[in-house]
Amino acid sequence: MDAQNKSDSQMGSLTRLQWLAVVLVAITGVLHVFAGIIEGRVPVALAGVGYAGALVLFFLNYRRRLLYLIGVPYTAVQIPIWLVAKSEYGVVDYVDKAVQVVLIVVLVYLYLNTPAEPAKPTATPAD
Repeated sequence: MDAQNKSDSQMGSLTRLQWLAVVLVAITGVLHVFAGIIEGRVPVALAGVGYAGALVLFFLNYRRRLLYLIGVPYTAVQIPIWLVAKSEYGVVDYVDKAVQVVLIVVLVYLYLNTPAEPAKPTATPAD
């Protein structure tokens, strides 16, 4: 990727795809907190809080590749749980699940296309 293409695909220090992931995580996180409060389902609200925690770690640049990897099952498991636990489905539910499916695809792509973090050198005792 040449310098011009690289600068076109980045906003600040994040790529457009990373920003897309941030937006998707924010959307599903807010929807979960909102639904958890409205429906009185604490686990649903806590799932939204988990997304908020992931965003904090992401913006602190804490092991982003690992966050991508953990984000896939964290998000994916919510879809079958939603199908089993929910008796009525609304438009917001379907929007949230569509956001989550796109988020899973984006996270898999980011994980597969982010280089592994280099191992930190270990200190050796002085002779």
